[in-house]
Amino acid sequence: MGEKLLMKGNEVIAEAALRAGCRCYFGYPITPQTEIAHYLAKKMPQVGGTFIQAESEIAAINMVYGAAGAGARVMTSSSSPGISLKQEGISYISGAELPAVIVNIVRCGPGLGGILPAQCDYFQAVKGGGHGDYKMVVLAPSSVQELYELTVEAFNIADRYRILTMIMGDGILGQMMETVEFRDEEEIIKVDKDWATTGTEMKRDHNTITSIYINPEVLEKHNQKLQAKYRKIEENEVRVETFNCDGADIIVAAYGTVARIIKNVIKMAEKEGIKVGLIRPITLWPFPVAAFEKYSEVPKAFLSVELNAGQMVEDVRLAVNGKRPVYFHGRMGGMLPTQKEILDKIKEIVKGD
Repeated sequence: MGEKLLMKGNEVIAEAALRAGCRCYFGYPITPQTEIAHYLAKKMPQVGGTFIQAESEIAAINMVYGAAGAGARVMTSSSSPGISLKQEGISYISGAELPAVIVNIVRCGPGLGGILPAQCDYFQAVKGGGHGDYKMVVLAPSSVQELYELTVEAFNIADRYRILTMIMGDGILGQMMETVEFRDEEEIIKVDKDWATTGTEMKRDHNTITSIYINPEVLEKHNQKLQAKYRKIEENEVRVETFNCDGADIIVAAYGTVARIIKNVIKMAEKEGIKVGLIRPITLWPFPVAAFEKYSEVPKAFLSVELNAGQMVEDVRLAVNGKRPVYFHGRMGGMLPTQKEILDKIKEIVKGD
């Protein structure tokens, strides 16, 4: 590893993108992620890249489509309502099999909501917020260090599979400052983008990038190709942290900022004679089903703790597959659960109340 700096989460995402070879950024300001655009507005021209503050989120995502189609490493970022505006473009890019990175620093909703942290965009990210049977890889960091490492990895995954990859954090991660240790050199995969629209110089056939397939047989074949790619990603790209799960009385599922709270709850519960485990999905899609299957018969129950009304809990229940009860505890509107209220919920479940 190389230099160690104290940096804000949003700025770390921007710096990581530059280190990963991103040379095109198109976005539109919205709190609580605007520092990403601020940082890249200054730094991107210094490395010979292109920064454009688009006239809207819709314009920005279509600029991403164009740059990705030309073979560039490209990123956009926004927060919840802005991501909603990008959904049509996200589906088009997915249908065209173009690699790019999208950052969503989630704020509370619905509607305009507020700038405080939330995890209410889980369904939108992992179930396909746009139209059609598409998937994005969704990475959920829980620290500023992971914001750096997973942003770099997001570009590699995008290029490796020709897929959109999303970094999904929340307002706390975007705004908090922590030390981050940068590598001296990044491991950047080299992919031959022979499909890109880079100009033929009359030396090859034209490349055509599209998501329009009018013939139903052709469109079905294209969809089957996409689904086969998604199965390959599910086999190779699952990332998960399991902590203290062997012999646990109860296992908590949580990601992002909430998982950090749970690790303190685990210490509190231990003092009261309760062993609490944690399964922290790092890839929200592909979801770490195998980790839940492995421990599905270990605890008395599972508890999913989220900053929403109950979203990831559905995937936890599918993964546990009825072998143990799965409970939910959530806060909304930008409110965060306290360690005590989570511990109280755990104690209720363990006691059978």
